[in-house]
Amino acid sequence: MSSPDPKNEVGVEEEEEEKLASTFKELGVIDPLCEACEKLNFAHPTPIQANAIPEALQGRDVIGLAQTGSGKTAAFSIPILQALWDNPKPYFACILAPTRYVRPANLSELSYQISQQIEALGATIGARCATIVGGMDMMTQAIALSKRPHVIVATPGRLQDHLENTKGFSLRGLKYLVMDEADRLLDLDFGPIIDKLLQNMPKERRTMLFSATMTTKVAKLQRASLRNPVRVEIGTKYSTASTLHQYYLFMPFAHKDTYLVHLANEQAGHSVIVFTRTVHDAQRLAVLLRLLGFSAIPLHGQLSQTARLGALNKFKSGGRSIMVCTDVAARGLDIPAVDLVVNFDIPTHSKDYIHRVGRTARAGRQGRSVTLVTQYDVELLQRIEAAIGKKLEEFPGAKDREMVMLLSERVGEAQRAAIREIQEKGLGGASGAGRRKRKQAQQLEDERDRDDDVVEAGAYRSKAKSGISKRRK
Repeated sequence: MSSPDPKNEVGVEEEEEEKLASTFKELGVIDPLCEACEKLNFAHPTPIQANAIPEALQGRDVIGLAQTGSGKTAAFSIPILQALWDNPKPYFACILAPTRYVRPANLSELSYQISQQIEALGATIGARCATIVGGMDMMTQAIALSKRPHVIVATPGRLQDHLENTKGFSLRGLKYLVMDEADRLLDLDFGPIIDKLLQNMPKERRTMLFSATMTTKVAKLQRASLRNPVRVEIGTKYSTASTLHQYYLFMPFAHKDTYLVHLANEQAGHSVIVFTRTVHDAQRLAVLLRLLGFSAIPLHGQLSQTARLGALNKFKSGGRSIMVCTDVAARGLDIPAVDLVVNFDIPTHSKDYIHRVGRTARAGRQGRSVTLVTQYDVELLQRIEAAIGKKLEEFPGAKDREMVMLLSERVGEAQRAAIREIQEKGLGGASGAGRRKRKQAQQLEDERDRDDDVVEAGAYRSKAKSGISKRRK
């Protein structure tokens, strides 16, 4: 076990000085995988791919840090598939994607996305992949594992369940371990389960860790058993894509819904993701927009796994133009051609902001984000601007307040109808003990994340939230 050697770092300065490879062939990628990249319209390697793939092909352990949407999945998938081509065997690689401590399986959609990309890249070489996540049937997953896939994409808890309970399943012959969104996976609260998983894996393996942000979690990498890793870092510590145009829109708290409807009306025909802080607001706004004639769909952790995947697929296919979601979709999900990201609730954590706006302007495309800012959110906006080193511009599309407020009466009627529908169907909320348990669990998560909050926001997350709530009262 070792920490990254400062000599083994590929930074953004190096990237700017040296000409990056223009084709995957130049990186040493074999022809079948180059053909697969062409079919997937991967025209040329992204910076993280150009720097990480050659190191991984040489058998090095890799720590990859790059902004969201930069192509990290292909950066670890291609070396694994090339090694599999040379030495085909079952249970060859395991890719771990995180779950949230409070809301299990919220990020399991990320696991499905990784699986889809690996299967697409590995189609020409016959690679088989299994997805093992919480919230799905254990027996179905056990049957998939019995077919001895080459690559397993899993969430940590469910993978450990199968290692303990599924007969004949073992990772003793594993050659590659990847931890995606490594900052979450290496969090102390995941320590015991990660330690158990590592005990069931051979020490002689290649290990890669990829994330958009790692902050203080880098100090915990020793437990992941990396050996003399090379660190590939693209961009700044808290960076957003250069093709992303970031705006804010200031309004009174009481009129947030009206301004959101005005934005949706102005962006008719474009794909929009709206992020909210709570499940209730995600469900409420989706119903409200639908009642006003917009094709909106919710995505949040209280939906079943099947419902979440269904909502995601409808949005990706263009069946719905607006997706209203909590941070379920903020990390890692590759949703092509998102034109606009709207932060209905400003995130209290700068990392969450980076991951949210990273749903647009992916892989060199243009994109826009708008953050709705009320009189209670100015300090949070300033913290985010300080973290990303950039001032957000005022959104030019909603400066005429009188025109926006013409919608208020119709929006008010839709608000009341949406609340009635939610109450009648029991959607997007909890009562009594359920609410109290979730509140306690959220407080636990806030305490757990304090080390990152100090670094990124300059104040504890829980304190920031309590301050806002007091002012709102």
